[in-house]
Amino acid sequence: MSLSSVFEPPLSGFNFEYSTRNIVLENGSEEGKIKAPKPMKTGTTIAGVVYKDGVVLGADTRATSEEVVADKKCAKIHYIAPNIYCCGAGTAADTEKTTDLLSSNLTIFSMNSGRNPRLIMAVSILQDMLFRYRGMIGAHLILGGVDCTGNHLYKVGSYGSMDKVPYLAMGSGNLAAMGILEDRFKVNMDLEEAKALVSDAIHAGIMSDLGSGNNIDLCVITKEGVDYIRPHKVSPYNYKRQAKYKYETGTTPILSKTVTQLELELVHETVQMMETAGSS
Repeated sequence: MSLSSVFEPPLSGFNFEYSTRNIVLENGSEEGKIKAPKPMKTGTTIAGVVYKDGVVLGADTRATSEEVVADKKCAKIHYIAPNIYCCGAGTAADTEKTTDLLSSNLTIFSMNSGRNPRLIMAVSILQDMLFRYRGMIGAHLILGGVDCTGNHLYKVGSYGSMDKVPYLAMGSGNLAAMGILEDRFKVNMDLEEAKALVSDAIHAGIMSDLGSGNNIDLCVITKEGVDYIRPHKVSPYNYKRQAKYKYETGTTPILSKTVTQLELELVHETVQMMETAGSS
């Protein structure tokens, strides 16, 4: 028989081993020549409103990496459960994986109980998950939905803080969006008023923030179901490349080249052997 042994079980969930590696590289290099990459500024405008019959969530579709537009049709409204959706601002990978983990946990609950989860349950799971990593997960979330207790909208910060509000905006364009929401929000609005308000709030963020832009997505959640409108409004600007940019190798000269030898000591090693088909 083949030998299958694991000296150390693999870690589940998020892994921050690279943080330790970066510190070792910085301390082990001569005069600190090796520097870990700095966090990049991201851009987003997300918003949500509680209206008479449910909740309306909205988001722009631009994903940025500092000055570069990485994606013009990024989906920032994530599915959590049939009655719960979530808008994410911050690091795109963190928001997607955090909402995926939450959706997975709530799906197991629904399969066992035969009913949709409550909003407070989703918020509690998010709080525990984010607080555990003390802000190292760059996920700033707006959680909205409808359950047996009514219509709810929650703000969840990257450190696990939580707040229940009737309207909310987050992201780099949140100041412009909040100005629209605070000026026009009313209790017990009808559907069209709520959709127009969220759409105009996202549009204000797009026009006032370089990190937000392109299309506007909306998600309407009621006890009857979900209407995910993607896109609700399309950007009027056409970003078409005017020419083909192709440069031959050597167009940009290399001014200098430096190789730094690192003397590092291996202090930890794990070995994992796997069974293969057909082994005896």
